[in-house]
Amino acid sequence: MNSALATFCIYTIAVFGLAALSSRLLKSRSFLNEYFLGSRGLGFWALALTFAATSASGGTFTGYPALIYTHGWTLALWIASYMVFPICTMGLLGKRINQVARKTGAITVPDILRDRFESRSFGLLATALLIFFTCVNLVGQFKAGSVILKTLLKSNESFVWLTAVVADSVSGVPWLGGADPGYLICLFCFGVAVILYTTWGGFHAVVWTDVMQGVVMVTGVVIMLPLALYQVGGMQQATQDLAAMVPPRQAELILIGPADQTCRSGTWLRLEDRVFRTSAALDMTKPERKVTAIEIVDTGDLERIAASTDIVFSAEFSIEQVVETLPAAFPGNERPGTYVSAPGPSATDADGFLPMSLAFSMFFFWAIAGTGQPGSMVRLMAFKDSKTLRYSIATVAIYYSLIYFPLVIIFCCARLLLPGMEVEADRVMPQMAITLTANAGVGALAGVLVAAPFAAVMSTVDSFLLMISSSVVRDVYQRNINPNASEAQLKKLSYICTVVVGAGVVVGAINPPQYLQYLIVYVGSGLAACFLAPMTLALYWKRTTARGAFGSMLIGFLSHLSLYIGGWLQGDGFQKPLRPFSLDPVVIGLASAFLAGIVISLLTPPPPDQAIVEKFFYTRRSKNAD
Repeated sequence: MNSALATFCIYTIAVFGLAALSSRLLKSRSFLNEYFLGSRGLGFWALALTFAATSASGGTFTGYPALIYTHGWTLALWIASYMVFPICTMGLLGKRINQVARKTGAITVPDILRDRFESRSFGLLATALLIFFTCVNLVGQFKAGSVILKTLLKSNESFVWLTAVVADSVSGVPWLGGADPGYLICLFCFGVAVILYTTWGGFHAVVWTDVMQGVVMVTGVVIMLPLALYQVGGMQQATQDLAAMVPPRQAELILIGPADQTCRSGTWLRLEDRVFRTSAALDMTKPERKVTAIEIVDTGDLERIAASTDIVFSAEFSIEQVVETLPAAFPGNERPGTYVSAPGPSATDADGFLPMSLAFSMFFFWAIAGTGQPGSMVRLMAFKDSKTLRYSIATVAIYYSLIYFPLVIIFCCARLLLPGMEVEADRVMPQMAITLTANAGVGALAGVLVAAPFAAVMSTVDSFLLMISSSVVRDVYQRNINPNASEAQLKKLSYICTVVVGAGVVVGAINPPQYLQYLIVYVGSGLAACFLAPMTLALYWKRTTARGAFGSMLIGFLSHLSLYIGGWLQGDGFQKPLRPFSLDPVVIGLASAFLAGIVISLLTPPPPDQAIVEKFFYTRRSKNAD
């Protein structure tokens, strides 16, 4: 483990080295243009890898593997359209958004929308929604980075000692007391590191580290794939074993244990020959001693647990009573085969994890809705020429194929190697990296493999921090409060904003949701519902009016949000929004946004200033007039 930690530290030092080089470059160029867009000079490899690394967020290496582990092979169908996502995003918006940004001097996405429609209120709405969704996403990303660090450090003696100290310090403290102390330490360390290097280096630091992190990510996957297949006996054996598996039951237990202790989530418990693992923490000082758990019922899993030296059953807590155990809702009756066939097992949905209507929605989501992500749009504002864009489209499509399909195989294998990880499924990627390298006798390699998911998280966090900072500094302060702000003022405010936002997200990430991927899907679909329709109409339809674009964004946001609120009110929580016609909210949100934008634009007077329209559309008439 020490060798793995050393390897990981070398990677972290390299990240800060790139930030230092970028900081020196920043001193010689215009601050806003360089700090937020890298002076619009991204070449082929830089554009391809920073685009890929930014899109491949913590969801790729934490939330996505968690779902593969939990639901099996059906995740291949769930992610299939991600291979054509760069073709849709770069092909639809790339050249146009780059041309418009250069011609108008736009630095942010709200910049383009505000100038296209000459509407301050529209620019502020776009800024507010962008900040809202990005901050929500950052909470999940910070969780992912912290979980990865905790997995790497969990057996380090100094870390174990510090965890005990923090546990005593935060016990009983509101908001902090219910969190895992090891997670809190890693959250603080991760937050400080990523905030410092993003604030220090700006856009070029983000791009250069994205290039390095992009290489690290694909290298990690390429190494893990053969290790995983070898350790499960090959693809055929893995498929046969997975086909025979039965999903764990959902259980409720009443525990006995020390009255002044907390039984933490992930605790292994045994009742005669039955094996359980808690999926929530239980404070034994409270009168209610009931806790949720899973019961391992698969014969193969029980054999692996009995043979494992890493799994230790609790000596402090024991089960007084098993209140209830429920098999997965689909297919029920604990039938084998659900991990290797669609729609896959589910603990809550009688139709399984991915019925065909939702499979269609997810194909639509990744390929089309992914185009509406402002983070991708910002990258498209920064490349230097059309040749760069063309080569980047093909490169990113190949790059995603080298990551997403192998991940399905790797974490179906993880289902065979790591029983009981459903209760902490977002930790399955770093744990799998450590397990594979330990079994192969190459512990130092674990640092490289753990760096892959860490790189994915950092590449997204740094980009989103910069996007929020640019929105506040450029779209709120400079364009609405102090248009004559000096470069020194803008620089100072940018640094302060990046630090404050990062600190706020750290606080919000102390008690994050259980499944990261559901948060990623909500944010991604919400941003698409808000931004894809107005941006597409603004760039490609001259008749679009300010009111039409404003209505498109607002209705897209409200229609999407209302479906999530409806699911929440029904008691299904954040993971299961309302789905009219069995379609994901992103399909409804996008349809509503495009319809509203077109109808409202046709019902309102055409744009009054034709000079603005001509400026954005490069018509033949405007060239002759010049």
